[in-house]
Amino acid sequence: MKKIEAIIQPHKADQVKEALKNIGVDGLTISEVRGHGRQKGHKEVYRGMEYEVDLLPKVKIETVVPDSRLREVQQAIATAARTGKIGDGKIFIYDVLDAIRIRNDDTGEMAL
Repeated sequence: MKKIEAIIQPHKADQVKEALKNIGVDGLTISEVRGHGRQKGHKEVYRGMEYEVDLLPKVKIETVVPDSRLREVQQAIATAARTGKIGDGKIFIYDVLDAIRIRNDDTGEMAL
């Protein structure tokens, strides 16, 4: 099993969620987060004072999928989240040793 963690632009969250739903991925977690990558934030002016905004709003989407679905899910996320501009985000993939459904003790892929 693999955990896929995607950090994306907030305005792309609904498109990514819909893309995952369309390929049959039901279980996911979405969190509002803040951070920056290469773009390092930007400057804004408020009441005549310039200040640096270095932590930009992002959305983190997490899901765990069987190994056999990894590329399909990764591609769906990347396609739905892509604008072609700096700040589109990143996708991270982790190995998952096990999963346990608390309700009935299902384990492994049965718990997904």
